[in-house]
Amino acid sequence: MAPSFIFPPNLQALENESDGGLLFVQNPIEISSLRSSELEEFVKSVAFDLSDKELFCVEEQEIFDRVYSLIKGFSNLTPSCKLNLVESLRSNLSVLLPNVDSLSRVSQDHVDDVPILDRVASHRNAFKIYTFFLLNIVLIQESNIGVNNNSKTTMSSRKKQPVHTWSWEPQRGRILNLIANSLEINLPLLFGSSDPDENYLSFIVKNVFSMFENAVLLKDSETKDALCRIIGTCATKYHYMAQSCASVLHLMHKHDFVVTHMADAVAGAEKKYSDGSLASSLIREIGRTNPKDYVKDTVGAENIGRFLVELADRLPKLISTNIGLLVPHFGGESYKIRNALASVLGKLVMNGFRDVEGEVSSKSIRLRTKQAMLEILLERCRDVSAYTRSRVLQVWGELCEEHAVSIGLWNEVAAVAAGRLEDKSAIVRKSALNLLIMMLQHNPFGPQLRIASFEATLEQYKKKLNELQPNPASDSVLDGLTFDGDTCNGDGEVDNGNEEEVGKVTKGQQDSLTDSCLPHMAEGIVQNDISVPDVGNLEQTRALVASLEAGLRFSKCVSATMPTLIQLMASSSATDVENTILLLMRCKQFQVDGSEACLRKMLPLVFSQDKSTYEAVENAFVTIYISKNSMEAAKNLLNLAIDSNIGDLAALEFIVGALVSKGDISTSMISALWDFFCFNVSGTTAEQSRGALSVLCMAAKSSHGILVSHLQDIIDIGFGRWAKVDPLLARTACIALQRLSEADRKKLLSSNGTRIFGILESLITSFWLPDNIWYAAADKAIGAIYAIHPTPETLASDLVKKSLSSVFDCGGGDELQKDIDDGCSSVLLTVQVTKLSRYLFIVSHVAMNQLTYIESCVRRIQKQKAKKDKTDAESQHVPTGMAPADAVKENGINAELGLAASEDAILDSLSERAEKEIISGGSAEKNLIGHCAPFLSKLCRNFNLMQKYPELQASGMLALCRFMIIDANFCEANLQLLFTVVENAPSETVRSNCTIVLGDLAVRFPNLLEPWTENMYARLRDSSVSVRKNAVLVLSHLILNDMMKVKGYINEMAMRLEDEDERISNLAKLFFHELSKKGSNPIYNLLPDILGKLCNQNLKRESFCNIMQFLIGSIKKDKQMEALVEKLCNRFSGVTEYEDPSSAADVRQWEYVSYCLSQLAFTEKGMKKLMESFKTYEHALSEDSVMDYFKNIINKSKKFAKPELKSCIEEFEEKLNKFHMERKEQEVTARNALVHQQKVGSLESLMVNGSSAEECEEADSVEDGGEVIDLSLKGVMQSLNDVSKSKPLKVEDHSDVSSEVLESEQGENEIQSAKVHLRGASKSRVKKTDTKDQKRGTSMSTRRNLKAGVRVDIIICSPNIG
Repeated sequence: MAPSFIFPPNLQALENESDGGLLFVQNPIEISSLRSSELEEFVKSVAFDLSDKELFCVEEQEIFDRVYSLIKGFSNLTPSCKLNLVESLRSNLSVLLPNVDSLSRVSQDHVDDVPILDRVASHRNAFKIYTFFLLNIVLIQESNIGVNNNSKTTMSSRKKQPVHTWSWEPQRGRILNLIANSLEINLPLLFGSSDPDENYLSFIVKNVFSMFENAVLLKDSETKDALCRIIGTCATKYHYMAQSCASVLHLMHKHDFVVTHMADAVAGAEKKYSDGSLASSLIREIGRTNPKDYVKDTVGAENIGRFLVELADRLPKLISTNIGLLVPHFGGESYKIRNALASVLGKLVMNGFRDVEGEVSSKSIRLRTKQAMLEILLERCRDVSAYTRSRVLQVWGELCEEHAVSIGLWNEVAAVAAGRLEDKSAIVRKSALNLLIMMLQHNPFGPQLRIASFEATLEQYKKKLNELQPNPASDSVLDGLTFDGDTCNGDGEVDNGNEEEVGKVTKGQQDSLTDSCLPHMAEGIVQNDISVPDVGNLEQTRALVASLEAGLRFSKCVSATMPTLIQLMASSSATDVENTILLLMRCKQFQVDGSEACLRKMLPLVFSQDKSTYEAVENAFVTIYISKNSMEAAKNLLNLAIDSNIGDLAALEFIVGALVSKGDISTSMISALWDFFCFNVSGTTAEQSRGALSVLCMAAKSSHGILVSHLQDIIDIGFGRWAKVDPLLARTACIALQRLSEADRKKLLSSNGTRIFGILESLITSFWLPDNIWYAAADKAIGAIYAIHPTPETLASDLVKKSLSSVFDCGGGDELQKDIDDGCSSVLLTVQVTKLSRYLFIVSHVAMNQLTYIESCVRRIQKQKAKKDKTDAESQHVPTGMAPADAVKENGINAELGLAASEDAILDSLSERAEKEIISGGSAEKNLIGHCAPFLSKLCRNFNLMQKYPELQASGMLALCRFMIIDANFCEANLQLLFTVVENAPSETVRSNCTIVLGDLAVRFPNLLEPWTENMYARLRDSSVSVRKNAVLVLSHLILNDMMKVKGYINEMAMRLEDEDERISNLAKLFFHELSKKGSNPIYNLLPDILGKLCNQNLKRESFCNIMQFLIGSIKKDKQMEALVEKLCNRFSGVTEYEDPSSAADVRQWEYVSYCLSQLAFTEKGMKKLMESFKTYEHALSEDSVMDYFKNIINKSKKFAKPELKSCIEEFEEKLNKFHMERKEQEVTARNALVHQQKVGSLESLMVNGSSAEECEEADSVEDGGEVIDLSLKGVMQSLNDVSKSKPLKVEDHSDVSSEVLESEQGENEIQSAKVHLRGASKSRVKKTDTKDQKRGTSMSTRRNLKAGVRVDIIICSPNIG
């Protein structure tokens, strides 16, 4: 019988001689010394012996030594030798395993047979040896692969490798699977006990876990499965639990790639052996871990969390029974563990309660457990970590998708999701939006969620319910039902019983809504017939009413989120915008109230600079409005054009142009729009026709050929009888004429030129359009004339003359001007205000278009000149004789003489002259428009007339402003008038228009407007919301585009941050946000000035704090923060330098400055600067509010401070506290001294009045509490005698009032008073008391003890007393 084999710690340990009769290597052979042929023969002989002899031959000493030698030198073997050796060992072990079962049968037949025991021992020895050698082969080969992978191998070396290489991966998988199979045989028979040898299990488990650390090895599924089987079998079947759990947890803390595989191993063991002890042990160990450990080990926390989630997915029932061990970790600080636990609860709710077997009591326990889990998930929606809140909302979305949320809980989840839309974290808002999308998609209430439909149906079925139950217990059935029992079955899914009943009263009701669910699937959620379908008995009706009530609440909840969704579309986060648009699309699909209007707010986002935001808007637009049949898409677009405001129309024009360029708006859709415009579709209204033409004009901006095919229709319909039905149709037709290409304009002029200009002239000068539409139509008509007429100034002059003749019956304007100059209003009394207003609009708009026309002509000339110069430059490169050389020479001479520059100068001169001739004229005689300018100026100065006719003032001031924009001289002459009107005009429309014009004037004539900068800023204080809003827009445009310098009035803009109108406040915030991006952040330089100005404003404290907090928050650089510390500290000393420190305004300014300091992000340098500037603010520390802000600064600084700085901060804190207490005591002293002084003056006055013959002296004693006690006259005289020798206290007339040191006569102790600040008393009072004392020639003193035991003597005497 061979010696027993015991697993050594490693392969080399077999060479160590054993004294216990154990098998060890006695004669190892050095494989490296053998030649190649000798090595092959040696391997063949070993393989022959292993295959030819018995399976137990490996325990023979000779064979054992030879096999050991081959395995030790396995790396030096050739591939063929490796293959022979591995196959021999593996085949012998695979044959040995079935013999173990035969041994069990033989042992049963021969119980006392001794040879049987020897055979068992031989089998055990051989089993161990084969297992040991095969595992070592795997370890050696894997280590060699790792070394080879780390070393750099060139392509040439790879090519030189032998062709007959063996494939190691399949061999490795077979070996490990064989070892895994070996663990599943009857090992207790071999080892003589229920558990195998400790060394055997330890060796296998240790090496298997070491293989788990190799990520490449785990990619082989066969190898990975074998390793998982080995771990599961050792831990579960052979109770190798503690070591296995420790190794599993160690690996998961160390490597993230093993998490999934470990979960597979644990789940596989539970499934194979129906024993979850390994999983339970791991959960127990995880639950015992201190939650604080996961805060430090973030990688381990994440891996453990993933493991729990994977385990919950594979073993939900087992985890649900052990979840109590993990719940305490919800109170830990690691958000990753809390995230994982939330996911675990979600998996358990979805999968852990699906069995329907068991008793009623067990079912109720499971339902209570499930309900407790859902309550935890609801509570975790308010977790302190944004990551956890986001993850919990995602879990709720998964539960909704799996129909695991009951109807009773549905509205609670919806309310939580709606509330999280306003979360401060973007990832939480994203998860909340996705949750609402999922809830809409899988809602159990129907494909349409209109509130009105729900209410109507609910009312009908409540009546039905009242008929079925004679004595209703309550008005709301929903309050009396338990939804968890009625609507949630044991599987954790929503019970479809109520849904089927709701389906009887719905059209197209679906059990599960998917992405393909569209609104047209059902016309309504309810039938509007008077008859109500009978759904059954009382209980069924009650359940249906409860479902309808829940659906109504859900619909109202989603509809209530629309204002929040509008705000989210303006978010700076692209994910907010994209997900909000997706939610609104889903809301529109389910016809949620308010979703259509919210989607309109999406249109301006097409101007976003963020590409993803634009793509989201475009995709949503195409999905909602375009991706339908041509007729329906055309109807959607024209309805959009009809209902949109000016801003939305601009956005619609932009996106329609982009879609036309991309081809998303097809020719069939364009044809459908023309059909609507031409009334070819039955039931088309004039308004729809106008909308269709408006969309066609938008499309024509990208494709000019769209309008040319229907020019005649545009003229006939746009200016025909339909224009009288919808007057705006004429305006839209004018826009269409302006959108024509150059070729189309020539075609129009050749065919209908005279007619079209006659129509336009009639449109402008006639009165068939109402006043509210005429101005817009005339605007576009004049623009169309200047766009298509070859000489527009001729037609424009005729328009002005005709309009003038329609206003005034008199022969000309000279008589009118004379009457205006003389102050006679007889002519004006005979003029219709409407006609005069229209005339002023026409003449001013013609002037503006003439200016634009001149500029366009100049640009055309410059463009032609540039094209000619380019052509000449290209021709110079063609060698055609001497001509090019001559051209080059000529161009060089022209350049030297400056002829090219002179051409540009001539063009500029002509342009300037043409612009001046519009208003001023180039000669003594005024031109047509210039003749109106003096009249207009006089008219606008007649304030009485303007106030009487507000419409005339609006038109007159608009015309005046246009003239001012055109001509500099006219602008300068009327600037005073303009600012007078913009400040005093009663009409906010006039003030708004003038405010907008101020921005245009500042761009065109900046030097003229520069002295009026303060007046422009004053518009920010206007009482009208529209004026303030326009002022913010105008000033923002000027400042951000560097057309106006930021001067000392920027505090006016800062005050708009707290404007009562939210729109203005948001615009101001946007202005400062954009201003902070310019250069080195101008806000940093402006902040001290803004602070000083705001301190003197009558602002609420809360408003001031909000303004400064916003402005300081826009400063991000540390250097600027550090510099601000010094600047703000200097503000403390600046308060007392020029002002009376005793005033309440000073205290308020100290508080404001200290508040601003507390808002700064202090660095180490900033904190040191604050300490160094102590002298500047020491006098302000007496105020409690100031001290509180400094305490906040210190508390914040301690958090980031290093140990050295922290000690300095603590010393600084002690210094502040000490100085604060001293100042408070000095204030009490000074206050009591003033009270005493006043009492002394009053007593003296009484004594003087009582006795005029002799001089009376008065005194009173002031106790510590500030109370005045009147003494007898004798006591007063004695008091005066006691202190008559003391020198007087000098009270200085200065902002820092302090008492001097009093020196007493010899023999008396020296008395010194602390520095006293007199607060709450004016300087005049001190002077008045001094004057009284000088008149009376008296000396008075008093003495009192302070709490600190210091005696202060205050003597007020006349100058002649030494």
